[in-house]
Amino acid sequence: MPTVTINVDDDLKAQMEDHSEINWSEVARNAFEEKIDDLEMMNRLTSDSELTDEDVDELAELIDSNVAERLAGK
Repeated sequence: MPTVTINVDDDLKAQMEDHSEINWSEVARNAFEEKIDDLEMMNRLTSDSELTDEDVDELAELIDSNVAERLAGK
């Protein structure tokens, strides 16, 4: 099995060492798998899309601003 090395800052490393009962390799592996699953789903959803990158950016900005307005109203 290939090895992946991850750099973390000293504070995070100290916090991880405080929880030696956690298998941090498994935590990282699960996070990688979840991210890959998300990316594959996005690829499936957008594979036939006719939207340009500019269209996607515009929609993302619109969604972000609408979410921000809703959160500010609470």
